[in-house]
Amino acid sequence: MKLLLALLMLASATTVAQPTIDPKQVVRMLALGDSYTVGESVAETERWPMQLAEALRQKGYTVERPAIIATTGWRTDQLRDAIAASRLRDGYNLVSLLIGVNNYYQGKPQEVYAKEFEELLHTAIHLAGDRKDRVFVVSIPDYGYTPFGQPRQATISAGIDTFNAINKRITDSLGVPYFDITPISREGLKRPELVAGDQLHPSGKMYAAWVSLIAAAFPQVK
Repeated sequence: MKLLLALLMLASATTVAQPTIDPKQVVRMLALGDSYTVGESVAETERWPMQLAEALRQKGYTVERPAIIATTGWRTDQLRDAIAASRLRDGYNLVSLLIGVNNYYQGKPQEVYAKEFEELLHTAIHLAGDRKDRVFVVSIPDYGYTPFGQPRQATISAGIDTFNAINKRITDSLGVPYFDITPISREGLKRPELVAGDQLHPSGKMYAAWVSLIAAAFPQVK
């Protein structure tokens, strides 16, 4: 019985959804989000989608310049409307979604976030050719660990945890890969170089740490 339980635990540990890219295909990435995806207060080359593209090139993939639909301050509903208004090309084979901090910051209801996040994730899957393994979700970073958020750190962290629990539950239920970068963001007060000059958003160095975590999921092209 103990052996059976151990095998079941091992099996469950190895069924975590992972993103996949066909190394024979050109990677066409679409990044959906808010200030964290557009890279508020960092250079364009330091945005994490741009850094991820370069990391994948270093692994041997051919990667086009990522398309980004993201603006500082966007909530889930604003991202949804922007996607609907955009003239997106077909054929994206890697789509990311990171959204929710502004729903929390602006005091929007959790149940509305859950509904709209799930709608956005279904949209992302559709944009990826209805391939769940070509989509991934990035958790919401914790801005409580920045000089801006430090006075309300405990409250902010609890709120971010709640919203991340929602987006992870939905992501897992749909079998989409999920990258938890929140622990990295919580190094911001101990490591000031991880925070941008605006004292709120991640620096290029923090985004690089996110990319290291994400890129590790993709094998080297042989």
